[in-house]
Amino acid sequence: MSEDSSEYLVVVNHEEQYSIWPALREIPAGWRDAGKLGSKQECLAYIEEVWTDMRPRSLREKMAEAQKAQDG
Repeated sequence: MSEDSSEYLVVVNHEEQYSIWPALREIPAGWRDAGKLGSKQECLAYIEEVWTDMRPRSLREKMAEAQKAQDG
């Protein structure tokens, strides 16, 4: 098995979910560049560092609203 020497971008969607995407390919609709370019391993390490809450943004917002209503 050969080592992957491709460059990747870290991409993020409207729900603040992260993924990697080959740098030479057009970013798919619904995703945007998160500002990290590097090897697959570097990009995955970056995602692990910044994506600390795996819940989609809409769920986090609904849960915060419910907590606020409960707190009164």
